[in-house]
Amino acid sequence: MADKPVDKELDKVVETDDTTVATGAPAEPITEEGAAPVPAKRKKNKRTVAVGHVHVLATFNNTIITVSDPQGAVLTTASAGSSGFRGSKKGTAYAAQIAAEKAIGQARQDYGLTKVDVSVKGIGMGREAAIRTLISQKVQVDNIRDITPVAHGGVRPRKAKRN
Repeated sequence: MADKPVDKELDKVVETDDTTVATGAPAEPITEEGAAPVPAKRKKNKRTVAVGHVHVLATFNNTIITVSDPQGAVLTTASAGSSGFRGSKKGTAYAAQIAAEKAIGQARQDYGLTKVDVSVKGIGMGREAAIRTLISQKVQVDNIRDITPVAHGGVRPRKAKRN
């Protein structure tokens, strides 16, 4: 084995039939000559958000649940369509319930969410179902606001054209 080349940075030499293969982890990151060593990757700190905001958009065709932090940055989102429902089933209360479970469960797991304010927009069947699901998921609901835009007849029409 004295005639076989051995790399000093590797800790073990394995002989096969006709080739010699060095295995093991190198002692230092191998870089080109004159290049700076590669820095080790740091573990990313998990962000914790105890208080958040849940936006529920309930239309006749779908229900979209978005969980954000108090500044408005989106943490998680889920919809009836992303939960596996297709077609007219996306607008049902059950689909809204499943979407809310999915969104709030992921927010609790990833960010430690415990208290939320809820904003509801739209007139679909998923409004109350989504709120009931949030309460049953052991998340404290502090405030529920309805921000559905209300039609008011529009602006004043233009005067009639005279010929």
